[in-house]
Amino acid sequence: MARNKIAIYVWLVDTIESHRRITLDQLNRLWCRSSLSDGNPIPRRTFFNYRNAIEDMFNINIQCNRSTFEYYIENCDDEANARMHHWLLDSFSTTGMLSNAGDLHGRIIVEDVPSAREHLPVVIQAMRENKRIVFDYRTYKRSQPSKGVKICPYFVKIFKQLWYVIGYNVADGKIKTYSLDRMSRLNITDDTFTLPDDFNATAFFQHSFGIITNQSTPKDIALRVSTTQAKYFRALPLHPSQSEEVHDTYSIFRYKMLLTYDLYEAILSYSDNVEVLSPPELKAQIISSLKSALAQYE
Repeated sequence: MARNKIAIYVWLVDTIESHRRITLDQLNRLWCRSSLSDGNPIPRRTFFNYRNAIEDMFNINIQCNRSTFEYYIENCDDEANARMHHWLLDSFSTTGMLSNAGDLHGRIIVEDVPSAREHLPVVIQAMRENKRIVFDYRTYKRSQPSKGVKICPYFVKIFKQLWYVIGYNVADGKIKTYSLDRMSRLNITDDTFTLPDDFNATAFFQHSFGIITNQSTPKDIALRVSTTQAKYFRALPLHPSQSEEVHDTYSIFRYKMLLTYDLYEAILSYSDNVEVLSPPELKAQIISSLKSALAQYE
């Protein structure tokens, strides 16, 4: 797909979404003023082709109100699809904005997402075709990579700028998580698989913070948070189960989560702005980690 076609799709989705409802004539007036246009409007047949391509590629539906002839982005009722829908729209909006910001070279700094360009399209294609993938995988705990790892790719997830694929490991008979940046020699096999009817990607990480999950029971967690840090928690919740109890000089945030390394790491990163109130085992783990860190400087 040519880059200019992608840019056009980005522009169309972003423009229609920002106006909520817009006629083709109104859309074309804006199009003729855009940097992507040669000054000519988009023919109606071409516009319909663009609509179909956007739906096929991104599952974003541009609908038309037949009584007003206004176009709009169809809302998505499914929670998981709605989240992806909004993420795509946000990404499109940002991409469209940055594509027109060439004159600000050196003044816009973005974060790198390793392996997104190299491996993510391959994994997405395998998921679409329900085919197994095979790759070599290196962990940070071993000097040599595992050769020929074969999985059924169930779904992908991004966390802290890294993409992960979660799938059924054929040899181990278990669902495992793999970071795309640690893969090499990734290929799609001819072997197909069927996604289990009862498998739900959202439910798989329902009680997890990050990309680590386990078979233990989720715990009721209470964190005492400073007033300033509480503002950040409200803007970007740690977990969907988050609730808040506001006090004069602090807030208590409550969660239902598994106790995992990702969660320990996150709590430690907030330093003295966050205090674990419960459960006792989480508090003990944080205290132990803080003592170990302090011992490094003694």
